[in-house]
Amino acid sequence: MDIKAEVSAVQQIGAVPKILDVVSRMTGMGFVAIARVTSKHWVCCAVRDNIDFGLAEGGELQVETTICNEIRQHGKTVVINDVETDGAFCNHPTPVMYGFRSYISAPIVLSDGTIWGTLCAIDPKPRDLGKPEILGSFQLLSELIAAQLELNQRLEQSQTDLRISQADLLDERRTSELREQFIGVLGHDLRNPLASVDAGMRVLLRNPGNKKAAEIILSIQKSVLRMAGLVDNIMDFARGRLGGALTIKRDATQPLTPVLEHVIAELKSAWPDVEIEAAIDVEEPVNCDRSKMGQLFSNLLGNAITYGDHGRPVRVSARTIDGAFELAVANYGAPISDKAMENLFKPYTRGDRPSQQGLGLGLYIASQIAKAHGGVLKVSSGPEETRFVFEMPQRAEGK
Repeated sequence: MDIKAEVSAVQQIGAVPKILDVVSRMTGMGFVAIARVTSKHWVCCAVRDNIDFGLAEGGELQVETTICNEIRQHGKTVVINDVETDGAFCNHPTPVMYGFRSYISAPIVLSDGTIWGTLCAIDPKPRDLGKPEILGSFQLLSELIAAQLELNQRLEQSQTDLRISQADLLDERRTSELREQFIGVLGHDLRNPLASVDAGMRVLLRNPGNKKAAEIILSIQKSVLRMAGLVDNIMDFARGRLGGALTIKRDATQPLTPVLEHVIAELKSAWPDVEIEAAIDVEEPVNCDRSKMGQLFSNLLGNAITYGDHGRPVRVSARTIDGAFELAVANYGAPISDKAMENLFKPYTRGDRPSQQGLGLGLYIASQIAKAHGGVLKVSSGPEETRFVFEMPQRAEGK
């Protein structure tokens, strides 16, 4: 095993420092590493060490003493919130040997199924790592590392044998840059709601009878809702960029109306000061992917609340008419500029307010869900209102 080559392969990925920073901030873990793991070696290829663990790039651990070695064998993510209370690892020798209480590690799996290594993190204190937004984002980052390793290998090979055209190389580089941009934005946008949840919980734990408890809980609800939406959009976007197209599973056996009503109720609870006027007149069944339709609606309604005039209601309508399903969301407020309108359904674009947080993926994902259903998402915006309309022809089951 050429240790220098393995470390160099990881160091050539420009996004690695951002990945380590995202994991550290997202999990609160003091030591984060990307490790090359084989049957005989555990090599640290990149590291963020805030607890003086003492392992640098190129450093090795005895592979048989690591939990990563077990992950290499079974290929599953391992999460330990607190070793002392974990039924599977409370008597495991590794935590005692390396002095950690919390641990998370996901395999870095190449496209042929080979486990290259792991993205792992440890900390001497217990951490709450089981949240879906943390676990999903952590596993996604390990997938991005694997994709970037293979991309760099292909670029190197293409440069030596000239079998890939210059146009293909340019496209590969653009994809690489997009992944790195994605990682950076992910770290920025998940950081604030995670910090908000953490701060709010600390206040409640110190003083459960706090007079502002209801306000704090509401703030936490908003943050959790925003993180869940971010993760949903991130996962769909990443699957598409990493080669897996957005797929839908149509089902006309269950009603769609409860899904739409749930989205409205969820956003009302997070934004009680915003009035939402809803008119739902749907002749069931609607042959669609109910989960994806809920995501599309949530993205449109969340966007309307974010950019609309909070002093006036957001108006929602859903109906079946002339063999088609129509969903509309309208808000009052400043119109979308011509410049913003040009890129509205492209990834990594936001509206006209630079201060607004978010990955800029909501409308893009909504448009992709519309397309996957054979429908279309249209927008009109003027001085009086901005209105998004999704139209989908009803189709026979299974089509």
